[in-house]
Amino acid sequence: MEPIKRVTAPTLDVLDALLAADGPTWGLLVIKATGRQAGTVYPILERLEQLDWIRSSWDDDAERSGPRRRLYEFTADGLVAARDLVAARDLVAARADAARAAARPAAGARPTTRPVAS
Repeated sequence: MEPIKRVTAPTLDVLDALLAADGPTWGLLVIKATGRQAGTVYPILERLEQLDWIRSSWDDDAERSGPRRRLYEFTADGLVAARDLVAARDLVAARADAARAAARPAAGARPTTRPVAS
């Protein structure tokens, strides 16, 4: 399995959607879960498959009408790597939230217009 060279927000969204799926899922569900366009999601899925993070197969449900679905699921190593990337993103976001909260004035504190004495 190769690492992802450039981790983007859309890539993390796709990884999130695949992690949230209960087993193999098809591209349209990933599109709906991420809110991203098909032209963004399918190239990411293709790259993830080339890097051996996920594998795909064709749905063979003969009872279902319509075109066949391509199902995507993590490889064992891809699952671990995806969880690590998403956890790292969540940690960075939590730290940023904490920094913003610390920078806000305390509740009830009012800014003053008095000059600072030296």
